[in-house]
Amino acid sequence: MDADSDVALDILITNVVCVFRTRCHLNLRKIALEGANVIYKRDVGKVLMKLRKPRITATIWSSGKVICTGATSEEEAKFGARRLARSLQKLGFQVIFTDFKVVNVLAVCNMPFEIRLPEFTKNNRPHASYEPELHPAVCYRIKPLRATLQIFSTGSITVTG
Repeated sequence: MDADSDVALDILITNVVCVFRTRCHLNLRKIALEGANVIYKRDVGKVLMKLRKPRITATIWSSGKVICTGATSEEEAKFGARRLARSLQKLGFQVIFTDFKVVNVLAVCNMPFEIRLPEFTKNNRPHASYEPELHPAVCYRIKPLRATLQIFSTGSITVTG
């Protein structure tokens, strides 16, 4: 493959994780009994609530902290979090949507070539680590961006950060 040829890479965001607070105590038992699409994990002390549109799963604690996973963009994550807060308001809680923050983004990309992992690790030693007995990918950390790349020999790359 030429170094001059331009190949467009498709970077696909597969998961956006966000958190927010409700600024009120939540009765998990009431949410489990009256809410829709709910799984009550009493032994762990949390409730899982799923929304269909946008397709997200929320983990709700009685302290009022909520973690939303499964969105494919920051806008979708915020919209889903606000919908979830509204559904908790409809259950009778005095919810105030605050402290919304995106905490993690997961993206995947496929390179049009294979990668020789031992050579790659040797050439990028301070940032890359490769333990083939533990994991089949090179872990490449970019500290200024606070991102971690999992680079596989097939050319598949997973980015989290």
